[in-house]
Amino acid sequence: MASIMQRISLIFRSKANKALDKAEDPRETLDYSYTKQQELLQKVRRGLADVATSRKRLELQMQQLDQQSEKLQGQAQQALAQGREDLAREALTRRAGLQQQSADLQQQHANLQAEEEKLTTASQRLQAKIEAFRTRKESLKATYTAAEAQTKINEAFSGISEEMGDVGMAIERAEDKTAQMQARASAVDELIASGALEDQVSGGKDDITRELESLSAGADVEAQLAQMKSQVGGTTPPAQIDAASAEEEKA
Repeated sequence: MASIMQRISLIFRSKANKALDKAEDPRETLDYSYTKQQELLQKVRRGLADVATSRKRLELQMQQLDQQSEKLQGQAQQALAQGREDLAREALTRRAGLQQQSADLQQQHANLQAEEEKLTTASQRLQAKIEAFRTRKESLKATYTAAEAQTKINEAFSGISEEMGDVGMAIERAEDKTAQMQARASAVDELIASGALEDQVSGGKDDITRELESLSAGADVEAQLAQMKSQVGGTTPPAQIDAASAEEEKA
């Protein structure tokens, strides 16, 4: 049972892969990859901006600590000049605390600066990589489009495309029907000529009978025409004179 299910699963996966491969357009895939790389570059740049902002904030804090440290230094000198050693000691103690904070900020600043440099280098490399990919992408898209157009043209000329295949099949069917109709017409003509079939239009008569009847009909027309001429001219038609002379000789 397990082997059957595995085979069924393999069949479905193979058919799915085939369908996906047929539906996949490399140009769309390339554009999607380029878009994802652009999104990654934007994230790196945002990270770089955040690091630079943090570094700038630390620099401002360090400036403030330096200003406070100088102020406490001056206060300590003034207190000592007035004989207030206790105040001078307190001012110097506070100044020492500020200097420690400043040292910590300097360490953080150095770390942020190093991170900023790394992100800057990574951003520049990624930008160059994306530009190279974009150039390659456009080249591949143009090549694929040209190949696709050439393939369609070749298929149209060779008649193996789906559209041309349908047209070719239609032409073949029309030629077959035309040949069948011509063969049927020829066969019917042969049957009528041989007398196997009656020609309903000519009354079922053969060619010889129709030709004799045509000659007879022509003779009748000529006789009627001669009679009409004699009646119009008042003379006896030659044919009638010959017939009368023949009758008299017999008598």
